[in-house]
Amino acid sequence: MLVETISTATSSLQALPPGCSPIPRTQRGRMKLLGAVLLAAGLLSTAAGREQPPWPDEPSKTCFFQTLSSVDSEFCRGDLEIIYPELGDVGCTYIPKCHQYRRRISREWGSPRVRYPQAEESKKYVLVLVDPDAPSRANPRNRFWRHWLVTDIPGADLRTGDIQGRVLTAYVRPTPPPRSGYHRYQLRLYEQPAHEAIALSPEERVSLGAWAMENFVEQFRLGSPVASTQFLTKYHED
Repeated sequence: MLVETISTATSSLQALPPGCSPIPRTQRGRMKLLGAVLLAAGLLSTAAGREQPPWPDEPSKTCFFQTLSSVDSEFCRGDLEIIYPELGDVGCTYIPKCHQYRRRISREWGSPRVRYPQAEESKKYVLVLVDPDAPSRANPRNRFWRHWLVTDIPGADLRTGDIQGRVLTAYVRPTPPPRSGYHRYQLRLYEQPAHEAIALSPEERVSLGAWAMENFVEQFRLGSPVASTQFLTKYHED
């Protein structure tokens, strides 16, 4: 189509009588058209000669987030959110392997945001993150492995997801051992009894594993969780 337009415009220009002046209005229009066509052709030629950007080495992959089985999903109650970068709320899901998410959650990312919109601003809460499948779900001899324990969390903080409180156990990233299958990482939120001073014993502070969580809950009269959720992940190279 471009060649035909150039040819038509050129033949019209050649048909002009030699020495004719001034150029008729119709011919001036044809000459403008020819100039525009030639300019467009030059631009196309220049663009074609440029080096094209290379294709990515690997096309982007679509990540599918699989929800937990019916048995494991029963643990998720009360709209408690656990939010990691790039993943959003991972409650009641498997952490996908794509985009190295399993490696990043165990090697890079710090503590997640925890949000509970139903929290009462006048109350305080206790947050517990444990692995009940240490070293494996088939042989959980070191349950509950304590990954995070925070007390005295204001309800207002839980509403926004930016929790502040008294840290009894600093956040420990989920790090399932190789070939140990999926591990459950369970987040439990308790309402803290008024004027209750909560602390770990010297023995509990020494080790994170084989924590008697039920005894801790009973000792400080925490009762049942007001909300809970969990996600499952495994060693990033498995």
